[in-house]
Parts: sequence; C-alpha cells; structure tokens
Amino acid sequence: MNELVDPTEMYLRTIWELEEEGIAALRARLVERLHLSAPSVSETISRLAEEGLVTVGENRVLSLTEEGRRQAVSVMRKHRLAERLLTDVIDLDWAYVHTEACRWEHVVSSRVENRLVRLLNRPERDAHGNPIPGLGEGPQRSDLHALHEVVDSRALIVERLSEYLQSDEPLMAALDAAGMRPTAKIEAHADAGGGVVLQREGAEVRLTTDQAHLVYVRSA
Repeated sequence: MNELVDPTEMYLRTIWELEEEGIAALRARLVERLHLSAPSVSETISRLAEEGLVTVGENRVLSLTEEGRRQAVSVMRKHRLAERLLTDVIDLDWAYVHTEACRWEHVVSSRVENRLVRLLNRPERDAHGNPIPGLGEGPQRSDLHALHEVVDSRALIVERLSEYLQSDEPLMAALDAAGMRPTAKIEAHADAGGGVVLQREGAEVRLTTDQAHLVYVRSA
C-alpha cells in the first residue's frame, strides 16, 4: 500500500463498501479488492477485532462495530467529496477521479472536509452517482436494479457505479467516451459470448457478468 494510505481505514472502508453492494464481507473479498495475501488480511482482521473495530460472525462474515462504522463512513464521505472536487472544480478526467480520491481520502482533515461541503454546495452524490454519507442518504430506492437483473431492457437510466468498478480505469474511460455516466439513457443486451453489451447513440461498451453486478440502473 502507498505510504500515505492508512491500512486500517482501507480495511474498514472496503468492508463498508461490500455491505453497500450487498456482498458478504469475507476475508476472501478483502484479498481480491485490496490485492493482498490471505495471511496478511487475516493478521490485520485479527488486529482490527482486538481494537474493537470489526467482529467476525457466522460463516466468517465480517461486520463493523459502531466505532468501525463511524471511521469507515468518515473515510468514504471524504472520498466522495474529493471526487466532486476533482470533477467539479479541478476538472480532472472522470475516469481517473476515483484513483485520485483514494489518495485524498486519507489526508483530508475534518476542517477541510467541512469547507468542501460548503464549496461544493452540499452535494448529495459523488461523481459516480453514489450517495455521500451524511448528505445524500435516504430511504433505499426500490426502483434501482443491478444491471445484470434487467438485461435486454430497451430503456434504462444509469444511476450509480460501485466503488470497485471505478478502480478499472480503462473501463471507466470507455464508459466516459460513450457518454455512459450517471443520468445517461442506455440500452442493455446479453452478449452472445457472455456478459452484457451497453448501447448509447451508436456507441457500445461490453461488461463481464461480474461487472454488470456493479452497475445500478432504473427504468427510463
């Protein structure tokens, strides 16, 4: 990990991220997402449990304690505010804001965070359509679906892209070039070779089945 990255914050944020996506927070998922070895992940989880930040429940599913959740939400809030700063003010290419925000989230102080909220006019969502904790939360929307659930729908609106999907910069660049950001109207069809084909105004982007689980849409 980068020397600027707090490993505790990264673990807590990743567990929170998995919960947001409805995925069981197992050690194996942390190995995949953090690109670390299984022994390293197990050692860190044991430390976080001793510090009262996580618990290990049935079937080895990890859960955040109240304090662990507080810290995870704080990091994600800074991350998503940083994304808006990078897109709205700095005008960084959309495909790269997630990677940059992953660095910023660990160094933004509470004082700067509060200034960002005012500077950005209390944004409710980040650059990829995800709610900013404390600003954009509300009742769970019943009209949202993961893309793989509504393949072969003729008219869909892109609502949000998961944090994990955003780490794939070539894919994000392809979506950006095709105009498939949140609020865009698209069509989705099953790919003969597996996966999903997204279409918009003559442009196409192919997703794997796993990637299609991480795009959230609603009917147009």
